[in-house]
Amino acid sequence: MKKTILVAATVLFLAACGNKQEATSTETTTAPATTEAPAPEPANEMADIAISAGDDMKYDITEIYAKEGQKVKITLTHTGKAPVAAMGHNFVLLAAGVNMDEFAKAAAGAKDNDYIPADLADKVIAHTKTIGGGETTEVEFTAPAKGTYDFLCSVPGHYGMMKGQFIVE
Repeated sequence: MKKTILVAATVLFLAACGNKQEATSTETTTAPATTEAPAPEPANEMADIAISAGDDMKYDITEIYAKEGQKVKITLTHTGKAPVAAMGHNFVLLAAGVNMDEFAKAAAGAKDNDYIPADLADKVIAHTKTIGGGETTEVEFTAPAKGTYDFLCSVPGHYGMMKGQFIVE
């Protein structure tokens, strides 16, 4: 008799377990299929970056992130009051491996070209024009290969405080 009850309990237990598995599998197979398009990859969206600098010779951000191949728009706003001749600023994104100190020294002699030395133009991924207080400028470009790149203000004497990293993921 005990054996019959034990066998019956085991059969009921196994049947109950089997039903739970069927219910679970039915739930997953009957889930509605999605018809929405997948979200666009971040690299396909424009990275719209606002950066500002004032008469205190500081960028308000020192790290910028983008995805490899992503379109990037940098908008530089000079929040100070000093004119371009007294306290101009620009944004220069250097290619990988460019020595910032050497570039900045060479830039000092390139005032007429927005402090971008003509012989080092191939070492620049993107740059804005040089602006004074109350002005805004922008540049659009495609983010380079994954890595970390330096950016700076190439106006003489500024890069010591006005620099950062452009990080491509």
